[in-house]
Amino acid sequence: MSENHAVHAHGTGEQGEAPGWTTAAKMLQDASPITVPEGASAMTIQVDWEPGDPGTPPHRHSGPAFGYVVEGAVRFELEGESERVVEAGGTFWEPGGDVIHYQDGNALADAPTRFVVTMMCAPGKPMLELVDEEELAQRKHLRAPRPTT
Repeated sequence: MSENHAVHAHGTGEQGEAPGWTTAAKMLQDASPITVPEGASAMTIQVDWEPGDPGTPPHRHSGPAFGYVVEGAVRFELEGESERVVEAGGTFWEPGGDVIHYQDGNALADAPTRFVVTMMCAPGKPMLELVDEEELAQRKHLRAPRPTT
């Protein structure tokens, strides 16, 4: 939510202070542009990964997805973007559609990770579609360089 989208309240509470509801919300993420498929549905899920869990194999979503890391740290990688770690309190998003989501696993070897994600799903499409090895090979040139260890 950019400043253009922020709610600006008028008036004050007791002793000139702003009413609590006007300061209770904190923007965590602003994503644009987004495309929501016509007739889409939305679902919010909680994902709990055990220590070191690599997460879901490479996949895609039919619509955009917005996530918040509640606990731990998520290793996150989208096609065309470098791998990154999103720690507790951090957010992530993906546009959905044709973009491959390579990683969403637990970046911690010694602690669990929990995140919540809201996804928009196109009608008649699965919430998550795995990407096969053949397609991964065909699109290899679109993946950001891998970190060297």
